[in-house]
Amino acid sequence: MEQPATEEAIHRGRAAVLADLTADGAAGPEEVSLLEQAVSHRRWWSEQWPAGAVFVPGLLAQDIQDALLETRGRWPLCPVCAGVEDREPHALDVEPELGEDPHWVCPVTGVAVAPVGRLAEARR
Repeated sequence: MEQPATEEAIHRGRAAVLADLTADGAAGPEEVSLLEQAVSHRRWWSEQWPAGAVFVPGLLAQDIQDALLETRGRWPLCPVCAGVEDREPHALDVEPELGEDPHWVCPVTGVAVAPVGRLAEARR
């Protein structure tokens, strides 16, 4: 039987990643379908390891990054380094990789840009 905490974490993670996709104008049908596939996989994963449910939001964000890399390229692009002449456009990382309270972080500068789910605030 599914634990309520597991399902809550899945819904919270889905909502957070969808908010970030929307903030970047990347919440089209293909991207939402990829998110649903990731949710399905993480639901199974968290059923196998219920204590890991708190990690689901960050893992979903990483899953979508990986899926979008194949279809659309790096996502989300780093706003900290945008426009800096000697820096190639690069994606933000999710930190911690496996932990609670995931944030989007610039891998070059180490600046925490926004919590996962609140990328819109960093785009203002």
